[in-house]
This record gives sequence, structure tokens and C-alpha cells, in this order.
Amino acid sequence: MTIVRSNFITGEVIENREWTERLFSLRIRVEQLPFKAGQFVRLQLPVYGEKVAKSYSLVNAPDEPDIEVLYNTVPSGQFSNTLAGLNAGDSIEVSQPAHGFFVLDEIPVSKHLWMFATGTGLGPYISILKTAEIWARFEKIVLVHGTPLTEELVYVDLISSWQRSNPEQFRFTSCVTREQNSAGLHGRVTDLFAEGILEKQVGLEIRKENSHIMLCGNHNMIDDMKTSLAERGMSKHLRHKPGHITTEQYF
Repeated sequence: MTIVRSNFITGEVIENREWTERLFSLRIRVEQLPFKAGQFVRLQLPVYGEKVAKSYSLVNAPDEPDIEVLYNTVPSGQFSNTLAGLNAGDSIEVSQPAHGFFVLDEIPVSKHLWMFATGTGLGPYISILKTAEIWARFEKIVLVHGTPLTEELVYVDLISSWQRSNPEQFRFTSCVTREQNSAGLHGRVTDLFAEGILEKQVGLEIRKENSHIMLCGNHNMIDDMKTSLAERGMSKHLRHKPGHITTEQYF
């Protein structure tokens, strides 16, 4: 994720929801500037006496009053564990304005949009799917979320509501690696795609003539997916060289 220079303003923690032992979503009330769904902000906190800032994609839609980010903690992650210790009423600094090019404005005309995420890479897709634009632009929208455990398949109620309200247009498939997944597939997103299992589950084929692919998550997933998609003649989309793949890398 690109690092940018930002101005920080103070916000108030409204909720720090613990989905699992290591997965959280933080909701912050702050005077936010207009942004595009899919963009990110930087959160800043004192860690052992020094201010530290990290980038997080926004989960909330541009018209929602509070900002929300999805994040996970790691054992050696001083910042993420400090973030997890926040409670309602605590203060946190938020960069303004939001930045980033993982937005629908950067996606070329296409009939089908595939959104692949691993872990917290789901966040920007939730923001994008909350907007009217995506539903007006694409005939078919496919969301694929890969996690190690089924309990990390978050925002399932919201995703299910889109399935119910747009049954012909929207399809969702989950891929879980470390345990069986009664609601979806078992295995790595990239392996399931390479083996043809994923598209069979979705009931739709990725073709360069009608599909654009968004990839958001860890670098292994993104690299492996780009390799598989290249075998179908699909390349990264650039402003000066139109292609079929748009990426946002999480580390």
C-alpha cells in the first residue's frame, strides 16, 4: 500500500469490535473529508512513547458518518496490538484526506467484475459494494474471500443481504485453508482458481473479453493470481496501458 504524506486530525473510537482473537474492526468518529470507496487512511497512535502510523483501507461507504477499518493483530505487531487495546471513548489520529487508486474510477469498462480478497483485504470491497455505482456498472459481480479459518469470514450478514437482493447479479464464494468450509470451498484461492474449481463453484468463467479482476490481500495471492491470469492473456491495468487486473497489496 502506497505511503503518502498526510495531515492528521483527532477522532474518537466508537467501537472496537473483536471478531476473533486476532481480527478486529475499528469504528471512529472523525470529521472526514470526501473520499472514494476503496481508498485508505493512516491511523496514528503513540507506541512506547513514539507516534507510529499505518495505512488501513476504509470499510465504510463515503456517505456513512463514521469511518471503519478492518485489521488483524500479529504477535510481534506493536502497533496492531496497541490498536486492539483501544476502547470506546479513546482518541486516535486519522489522516485526511483518504488516498489510493483501488477505486471504481480506475476500473475500465467491463461486463463482469471479480473481486478477490484474502484476510483483511476484504475491507475495501465492502466499501465499494455499499455504493450504488458498482451495481449500475457491472452485469455480474463476484466476491471471493480467502481466510485460514471459517470464523474469519466476517461481514457475512451484509454479504448475504447483497446475495438476497441481487441474486442474478452478485455471487460470493469463500475459501478456507485450515479447516473444512461447509458454506464454500476448502483450499487456497489461487489453487482453487488454477484447478478450475473456483469458477465451477461460482458458475462463471473469467475471460479477458468481458472480465476485470481486482486483487487485494497478501503478496503471495496476488503474485500467484497474476501468473494464472497471464496464462489467459490477462495483464495488469495501467492508465497508459489498459489491462485486466487491478491490485492492492497488503503485507
